[in-house]
Amino acid sequence: MLEMIELHVHLKRDNFNLNINLNLQAKVTGLFGPSGSGKSTLLSILAGLVKPDRGRIVVDGECLFDSINNTHIAVHQRRIGLVFQESRLFPHLSIQHNLTYGFNLLAKQNQKFGLSQIVELLEIGHLLKARPHQLSGGEKQRVTLGRALLSSPRLLLCDEPLAALDTRLKNQILPFLKRVNEEIKVPMIYVSHSINEVLQLTQSIAMIESGEIVANGNFYELIKHPEVLSLAHHLGFDNVIYAKVLEHHIGLAYTLVVVNANKLFIPLLNKAIGGDIAMSVPASNIALSIKKLDGLSIQNQLLGIVTQIRKVDHRVLVTVNVGFMLVAEITLRALQDLDITIDKPVYCLIKAQAMGYLGVV
Repeated sequence: MLEMIELHVHLKRDNFNLNINLNLQAKVTGLFGPSGSGKSTLLSILAGLVKPDRGRIVVDGECLFDSINNTHIAVHQRRIGLVFQESRLFPHLSIQHNLTYGFNLLAKQNQKFGLSQIVELLEIGHLLKARPHQLSGGEKQRVTLGRALLSSPRLLLCDEPLAALDTRLKNQILPFLKRVNEEIKVPMIYVSHSINEVLQLTQSIAMIESGEIVANGNFYELIKHPEVLSLAHHLGFDNVIYAKVLEHHIGLAYTLVVVNANKLFIPLLNKAIGGDIAMSVPASNIALSIKKLDGLSIQNQLLGIVTQIRKVDHRVLVTVNVGFMLVAEITLRALQDLDITIDKPVYCLIKAQAMGYLGVV
């Protein structure tokens, strides 16, 4: 079981500086940040693909890099598995031979998992005789994950492994990633631009910006800090809403929750009444109105006061205090047509189906 990852590294490349001081102890850590912030570089340093200028890296008590002692453990000796956005399978080999390529190079005593165990875990037995070009994107990623696991890693690094997949395939792969963590207990660092994706695997988040870690800890605590929330929304982060389950209406397929005296309709959940949950809703799924609307299918209409207006790229992000903070994304024309200004009362309109369940708090 992984005890600790210690990352204290410095790297300068052209106009980019990476200065990381990070200690991780969670079974899965989500690494989140804008493009060019250093996420992939940090994973490459940890794997040994990139050598930092100075610093120290310790994984599970073993020093992998120390610039003072001139220690630099080779990539193949680090026992770290890598899963990238592209599957990177060998096109001329069958799936079985792709899976066993690295596995067969391991000494018997170092083989933590058997082929049949991983094949069963990832449900890829029917693919063993096929070639990569015969597989779907989701199947390729499951095979890539299997190959990484058969290298018997003590740590798995996933660099946006689902980014090239559509929502349907992502939803097929995520349960297998959860199985990896829960059933065979391989620790993981998981890079993604989707917070919903990350939160299905872990609540432990490290946020990186301009080569530095700006926050590290439990997501539900971090997101309460204004500077973290600001970065999150800049990246298209979803709103996170903490609520208490009030009622279930099975026949009508909805659950009623309460948030600071506001009642919200959400899709039916199988959660205990009185329980505390977290939900998400993208800023782009919140519409604004200067008056309450009748005869509308959108039943969640929350009255609030505009507290902030920010232009991010071509978007306008409007923060509204409805008893808790919500950020709505609207167009510049809508901002002008509705004459939305600071301190103006507005209604936030949210479809029930736009509310995503994140987990129990």
